[in-house]
Amino acid sequence: MSSLDISDLDSVTLEPDYFSDEGYAESVGTSYATSIASEIRRGIEENGRTYPAYGMNEYGLPVDEAEQDRNDLQHCKFMLILGDRLHLAPIRNDPTNILDLGTGSGIWAIDMADKYPTAQVIGVDIANVQPQWLPPNCAFEIDDVERDWIYKPDSFDFIHGREFLLAIRDWSKLIKQSYDHLKPGGWLELSSTLPDAGSDDDTIPENSAWVQFTQVFFQIGEIIGASGHAPKTWKAKMLEQGFEDVHEHIFKVPCNAWPKDQRYKNIGALELANLDRGAEAILIRGMTGVLGRTKEEAQVLFAKARQESRDLRMHGYIRFYCVYGRKPSKKAYKDE
Repeated sequence: MSSLDISDLDSVTLEPDYFSDEGYAESVGTSYATSIASEIRRGIEENGRTYPAYGMNEYGLPVDEAEQDRNDLQHCKFMLILGDRLHLAPIRNDPTNILDLGTGSGIWAIDMADKYPTAQVIGVDIANVQPQWLPPNCAFEIDDVERDWIYKPDSFDFIHGREFLLAIRDWSKLIKQSYDHLKPGGWLELSSTLPDAGSDDDTIPENSAWVQFTQVFFQIGEIIGASGHAPKTWKAKMLEQGFEDVHEHIFKVPCNAWPKDQRYKNIGALELANLDRGAEAILIRGMTGVLGRTKEEAQVLFAKARQESRDLRMHGYIRFYCVYGRKPSKKAYKDE
């Protein structure tokens, strides 16, 4: 599959494939510290899934092995969305320091360490779930990116954050900290799914359970103060902070393999797997713990949304935002 121009992926009109097969479809000193570390690694068990036990705020998605498998699978989807790229920001070819916020399984940080051997890549997350065998220029740290950062100002050539679903309460602070810790001329790139269900041909039923599921996602976000609509604000917040060369790209992500175009068919198949493997975990925790509804209600809604998402006659899609900008400098970095 060849690399595509971003212009080929933004603002695209997707044509349904009417001949698709359904099958596509972890004394007070050492002992106390050890106890804390153990709790962080162990996490919190709810509804048969493991959620992080560290961080300023409760995080909606699990951190167990199943979630890391989903995280790695979605990495493939994001690569397809970005035209076989790890990032869109035009960073220099020989960066020395890269920071990956909310690194998850660490797959993006590892790939970046392989791609840029000149760089020391640091992945930060509230959960210790990354692999032990790493490139020599890659390391992981447990920290909450919503707290004050301990790094030296002007340290990084590139700061990256992806798929902070219902995780960040204060985006202005995160963007400011990114700005303060970037070298002059360094880049910040943020990207995330925005699950506002859409269709270009009115094939989504008005009473769609899939649409109801996306609405529940936004309701949970508003109540906990981590808006699901945050990606829409990133460009303005970056510009307000003082970033230059700010770009915003919005991509369509099919709900299943309905598009005729093979790249988008593959993206849709990966999105369907994402729904299967991750949606129920966030839905059940949010509906029971935030909205005060029952586990059974959440399960029924998920089952209906899951069934609908397999219907290739429903040409639905959600959106993926990618926004990046450069910290000003007297002599900006050039891609050599």
